[in-house]
Amino acid sequence: MSNIAFIRLAGFATGVFANWAPNLFSYYTVHMRKFYKRYSHLKRPFLNSIWTACTFNLALKPVALVTRDFGNLAFGWCAVTALGNYDYTPRIILEFPPGCTILLPSAAIFHSNIPISANECRYSFTQYTAGGIFRWIEHGFQSEEAYFDSLSPEEMARGVGYFSTLEELRAM
Repeated sequence: MSNIAFIRLAGFATGVFANWAPNLFSYYTVHMRKFYKRYSHLKRPFLNSIWTACTFNLALKPVALVTRDFGNLAFGWCAVTALGNYDYTPRIILEFPPGCTILLPSAAIFHSNIPISANECRYSFTQYTAGGIFRWIEHGFQSEEAYFDSLSPEEMARGVGYFSTLEELRAM
């Protein structure tokens, strides 16, 4: 966590996030400010990063099976930086060379990596924030049960109001 290379990678990914998704970055900023104000005793992984968690995959031959990180914020982004020495040109779907960072909505998009040869190595550095943290903040730092018990019938129906009725669809 004190390695200058990872500190710089953390800040770089945050800067890319702020540049390419300013509205979503603002959403994160507001929520993370509330979170760390309430839980000031928690140590942030990197002071220059917007995300609350990170994973270092430093196995020589890491394999990521096809997955979606359903625990992350559905519309949120995580940052993945590829490291190592491997052939990134097998033209499967996306070339992802060492030293590159990608931002992706990992809860919404299936993602994985492919095996590498015996003389190659691949590592990754991933930053993310669990979706539960956003829900906890949105629910006023209370359990879902307490939060839903506190809502009026109108507030409970708010999300359902976005669904169209058959009558509305027929009238279009």
